[in-house]
Amino acid sequence: MDAVKLMKELRVNYEQEASYLPKETGLSLIESTVQGDSRISAKCRDAKVEDLWSLTSFFDYTTQTFVLAVNLLDRFLAMMRIQPKHLSCISLSCLHMAAKVTEEECNLTPTDELIRIGQCRFTVSDLCRMEKIVAEKLNFKSKAVTALTFLHLYHQITASYCTDKETLSLDKLEAQLKACLCRISFSKAKPSVLALSLLKQEVEAIQSEDMLEITHHIQRHLKQIADSELLLWGERVARCLSEYASPECSKPNHRKLQWIVSRRTAQNLHSHRTAPELPTIPEGCWDESEDDSCEDTMSSGEESLSSSLGSDAEGPYFPLRL
Repeated sequence: MDAVKLMKELRVNYEQEASYLPKETGLSLIESTVQGDSRISAKCRDAKVEDLWSLTSFFDYTTQTFVLAVNLLDRFLAMMRIQPKHLSCISLSCLHMAAKVTEEECNLTPTDELIRIGQCRFTVSDLCRMEKIVAEKLNFKSKAVTALTFLHLYHQITASYCTDKETLSLDKLEAQLKACLCRISFSKAKPSVLALSLLKQEVEAIQSEDMLEITHHIQRHLKQIADSELLLWGERVARCLSEYASPECSKPNHRKLQWIVSRRTAQNLHSHRTAPELPTIPEGCWDESEDDSCEDTMSSGEESLSSSLGSDAEGPYFPLRL
């Protein structure tokens, strides 16, 4: 897509972004709620967004799925008074809704599997019913203008205009955006401003004069983004990423998705697996030695599975890297 078309698309999305913003009064109410109250607190919301990040990584979903899920979650929480016990069902519903829009159908995780891996206690019918409620309240069809929308456009515009050999890493920008979205305060930022703050900070880090001029050009093109607003969110982004990079910061824990099973459970799992293919029966007379060797093979395979999962109450069901 050439630069002119990109700038035109940027303008169209800029004019639509207000329709997909969470209500600021609702977000402020969440921020003012203390932990242990009957309503959702900021800490509770942030923890649930980190869980969504873990799940999107586990299922190999795209950043677009995660960002859309967070957008749906924040808009719903800012609109409705929600009890903490319902938050898991709502957040997982938002993730499933987002995935159905952004992911290929062959990559979608079955609903029952999503609930099981998410370690939730509600049923498939509960999740489906919650999806209908969220979709109805938000008038959700199939899209939303998010900070990721602008981040991708900014990145494409920068690449099309810039003659500098230095390039921006879109993966790094996306990771920084996900880190910011784990804090509810960034849900108050306009998506166009948050994305431009991330872009400008990265451009300043690599010290590219050409790219810095392009960021100024983008800001002038959008007109309504004031220098003071960009400076404010730029400082908040820098502070957030600095804190996130520190070892003291708690990051999304993918190890939560590991299951511990006993040896008996491991054996039951093995017994329910598809039966292994039997060796080809040789023509002629039956050889008893082959029968014994076959039994030994199957027996050793069963022992191997059990031992790989460890003794009782030991050993992760999923690989450690997940």
